[in-house]
Amino acid sequence: MILNEKFTLYNGVEIPKLGLGTWLIDDSIVSDAVKQAVSLGYRHIDTAQAYENESGVGKGIRECGISREEIFITSKVQAEYKSYETAIKSIDETLRKTGLEYIDMMLIHCPQPWAEYNKSDNRYFLENRQVWKALEEAYSAGKVRAVGVSNFLKEDIENLMETAVINPMVNQIECHISGTPIELIEYCQNTGIIVEAYSPIAHGRLLNNEYVKSLAEKYNVTISQLCIRYAIQLGTVALPKTTNPDHMRNNAETDFKISSEDMEILKKI
Repeated sequence: MILNEKFTLYNGVEIPKLGLGTWLIDDSIVSDAVKQAVSLGYRHIDTAQAYENESGVGKGIRECGISREEIFITSKVQAEYKSYETAIKSIDETLRKTGLEYIDMMLIHCPQPWAEYNKSDNRYFLENRQVWKALEEAYSAGKVRAVGVSNFLKEDIENLMETAVINPMVNQIECHISGTPIELIEYCQNTGIIVEAYSPIAHGRLLNNEYVKSLAEKYNVTISQLCIRYAIQLGTVALPKTTNPDHMRNNAETDFKISSEDMEILKKI
């Protein structure tokens, strides 16, 4: 069962292959979504400072009835925080908001502030090194069990690794059928970095793709299941977002295999 499968980060920490994304889930209802997911067998929850729902996610984890050690929670340093000092404060604030003694993984949410994302040539190389230093210190202090990045390109990762004491363990990127950055995925995997795929159903747009629909019918699965299975067969962690228990259950029913021929077709869509 996919909910029981895990990847192992290079420091030995295990990360479940399927997680629950919580982007755009309001803080007032996210705790119920987390508890529902945990009751269905999910053990991986993804949040971020920018989502403004860390408090609710932490509440859901504390009240879910499962021991803290069994749940893997990720959060992310706000993209606009580009100094050592702001990053340190934000990590402590995440711990305070969630009410947890540690976070399993903390990421730099984006190499650029969101207002400049993919619009500016400034990659904030020096600033991201400062944020990375803060993450390394949090890791050494036991505040986080793993550290990584999100939305980073190869050049952004190489910049960090030039001065890093601890290399990134994860790169969380948008990845789905019709938008698969193969070269970046292969670079990360060859460098020992686990890739996480957010928006594996392309924000719902793939639900209207006729070819993807026909392929899902071939495997007798839903489009969402096909998309999630695709991400997992790429060797990535899949992070679909939903508050609907039926969808959570459906998303976890991905114990089938897409043929290598169909995988190659899907990569090229």
